[in-house]
Amino acid sequence: MVVELISVGTELLLGNIVNTNAAYLSEKCAGLGLSCFYQSVVGDNEKRLIHTIETALTRSDIVILSGGLGPTEDDLTKDAAAGVFGKEMRVDEDAREHIQEYFEKKGMEIAANNWKQAMVPEESVVLINENGTAPGFIMEQKGKVMILLPGPPNEMIPMFEKNIIPYLSRKTNSIIYSQVVKLCGISESAAEEKLADMVKSENPTVATYAKTGEVHIRVTAKEEDEKGAKKLIKPVVKELKNRFGTAVYSTDTDTTLEQSIVELLSENHLTITTAESCTGGMVAARIVNVPGASEIFKEGFITYSNKAKRRYLGVKKRTLDKYGAVSEQTAKEMAKGGILFTKSDLCIAVTGIAGPDGGTVEKPVGLVYISCAFGGKTYVEKCCFTGNRMKIRENTAVEALVFLRMCVLQHYNKMNS
Repeated sequence: MVVELISVGTELLLGNIVNTNAAYLSEKCAGLGLSCFYQSVVGDNEKRLIHTIETALTRSDIVILSGGLGPTEDDLTKDAAAGVFGKEMRVDEDAREHIQEYFEKKGMEIAANNWKQAMVPEESVVLINENGTAPGFIMEQKGKVMILLPGPPNEMIPMFEKNIIPYLSRKTNSIIYSQVVKLCGISESAAEEKLADMVKSENPTVATYAKTGEVHIRVTAKEEDEKGAKKLIKPVVKELKNRFGTAVYSTDTDTTLEQSIVELLSENHLTITTAESCTGGMVAARIVNVPGASEIFKEGFITYSNKAKRRYLGVKKRTLDKYGAVSEQTAKEMAKGGILFTKSDLCIAVTGIAGPDGGTVEKPVGLVYISCAFGGKTYVEKCCFTGNRMKIRENTAVEALVFLRMCVLQHYNKMNS
């Protein structure tokens, strides 16, 4: 079956509110085996809302609307949907009683317009809102379904999970299940080349999408139940691991790159120090954002000036004078100094030109050196990033994590070979 999503609210069109409802509903509907080909956002205008609903019903079996169920004059979803199906509005006593109890519990006076929320389309299934006053609705007519949900996520999500998921589950005979294989240290184009034969598969499907410094491969299967879908996905994930090797840092949707690194260091009883210039603490922030990072993270230095690099990391004055702050030599001395002064097992250091000023022909904006000192050796990587100042800094932070992970893995691979 085909489902279509309509998000209602002028505030969404103006960008005052991020439309998280559509992302949530898309994922849940896909998991229920429903196909979603269209999504719309429409403002608080009755004529345009009716047109959007009518268009959706011509191409989809189920239309889910979120928002516009409140008590004010610009809350038009309920009346527009009822009008499209030719339904009259009536008072629902259960909804009216709920509204009264809701305000009484809060010790608040009920405004006259709140009773508008007790008006419901005739012959609809009324869904009492346990987290607010606006009820939701299920309306069916001639094989078409409209589902109306409140806009606030803390009201919409509980209602969807309690009432709508069981309802939609009865209308589908399959589910869609996905697993993500997360890669780092490889470009999306390089990953796609290795997947050329696999992306042609229809069930399960294999698709890539890029994040800053990462590539995620989503493997999606459609089956009667989750067990069957997982059975289809398992050999595909195994093959992806074989093809990409250590570039795979996780097959868990919730695991981040920095979390995988904290786990890697923790498993090997390693401690780390960060020494940052152009990133201004972004690398350290990513690491300490992971619960349990205190076990592996010793200290973080933000040595933005040359004076700070000398004072806190022991970078030599002659190194800075001869090669400059943004150089392979300075990056190496920063990393070595981080270990020397903190007695940690490894140190990741970054220095670069984030721009928009400060670049030269020899050292353009976006030039970054990343160094990792570990196991008695010091490794360095030269990077040339593009984009604005924030983009360069974000890319540098991610690449520093990727480089750190690679150095640790290569160290232990050599030890075990």
